Amino acid sequence: MYRLVLAVLVGVTMAATSGCILPAYSGDPPRRVEELIWTSENYRMFLDEWERFWFLDMPDHSSPLITHGGIM
Repeated sequence: MYRLVLAVLVGVTMAATSGCILPAYSGDPPRRVEELIWTSENYRMFLDEWERFWFLDMPDHSSPLITHGGIM
């Protein structure tokens, strides 16, 4: 009896440390692909928002071509 309880405790401990018991994504391949696309879209939108916040998406005015800039 003692060995059975010990085996169950060791099994539960190993299962808990090897990853999440419930999977994060679906087991159905088309649905999993859709979930992964939604996740990656959120991360990509975060990068755009980060660049917009730090004004990194502004045009670069130090181009090597010198333009007039006035009305021709």
